[in-house]
This record gives sequence, structure tokens and C-alpha cells, in this order.
Amino acid sequence: MLTDHWPLFGLRLSTPRLELRLPSDAELAELAELAADGVHDPDRMPFAVPWTDLPPRERARSVVQYHWLRLGNWSPGNWTLNLAVFEHGRIVGQQAIAARDYATLREVDTGSWIGLRHQGRGIGTEMRAAVLHLAFAGLEATDATSGAFADNSPSLRVSEKLGYEPDGIRRLTVRGKATVQRRVRLSRAKWESLQRTTVEIDGLAPCLPLLDAA
Repeated sequence: MLTDHWPLFGLRLSTPRLELRLPSDAELAELAELAADGVHDPDRMPFAVPWTDLPPRERARSVVQYHWLRLGNWSPGNWTLNLAVFEHGRIVGQQAIAARDYATLREVDTGSWIGLRHQGRGIGTEMRAAVLHLAFAGLEATDATSGAFADNSPSLRVSEKLGYEPDGIRRLTVRGKATVQRRVRLSRAKWESLQRTTVEIDGLAPCLPLLDAA
């Protein structure tokens, strides 16, 4: 079986209404179509790399290519796990969790997107809570970081709900203009004091060497 050689395909995160896992080929195509249908208002850009400015067909292709790229370039010392997010079996977005030198730093970073038609229902909070549970309960992380541009209030509200605290700023050029990204950080102690979402993790043990967490 493929999971014998790549156990990450057997990893599952489950919350009361969501499942997060690597997608099959057919599900990856669905995820790409979801991106083609729209991720945000075109008048603003919430991503440091403006991939959503691509025409719909190219945007969909970029989702597929990036998914393959991160799997193909995987190493325990530098990894990004792009999990498809399913609500009651329907694909609604993507949640990423990433790390460099995890065995030493014990720190993860997260990023995500949700199809435009699925936004505004608390999915973003629940899917990030799922990967935070993976980080802190499953991988014994000490910190989790994230970030959002100053005008991305939905993402910043998610971080606030989950207990993140300000961690400085980062200045980037996006669409040819200087943009300020607000960095946020969540400590293990803060997560333990606030975490409320029920999350189940299945299939983690054989993945630990690939995540530099064995």
C-alpha cells in the first residue's frame, strides 16, 4: 500500500464537523476547482505570494502543482503539509502546517485558504484548531506562528480567538506595494489554557520520522 511508503496519506485529523487529510487525485482536482471559483474579494490580496491573481484555470493548476511540489521536496528538516479540509465529506479549503528544523526548534507555522462560498461559518477557526492540536498534542511543539496582513480582519480574528499574541511585523511587497504583515505567536502554555475544540488524530505514529518528531 502507498501508506507503507508514505504514511502521511494515512494521517487524519477530525473535529466535530471537519476532516483534514491529504487529498486523493480526484479530491485534489476538486480542491483546484474550488480555488478557481474564488477565494477572496479580488480588490484585496491576503497572500504574500499573489497566486489568486492568476486566471481561474491557471489558479487551479497552481494548486495542483504546489501540492505536488511540497510532497516532492519533502524532507524531515523542511516540510509543509497541505491538508485538504472536508466538511461532512465536501471539500471546503486547505490548511497547511509547516516547519523547519523541527527537532531543534519545536515550532510550526500555519496558513490556509477557504473557498469563498464556504466562508463566514467558523470553518477557519475549527480547521486551524485541528492543526494546532496536531502540533501541540501530537508533535509536542512549543510554539505556533502565523500571520496576516493588517486588512485581513477575518484571519486576525481567528488568531485572536485561538489565543495568539502579537509577534511583530513583516514588511513585504505585494502587487507592487509595500504591505505590512502582522505576525502572531501561540505558546504551548497559552494553547493548553484555552483549547476547547475536540480533535482526534489518527495515523500519526508512522509519520513522526517524516515530521522530524520521532
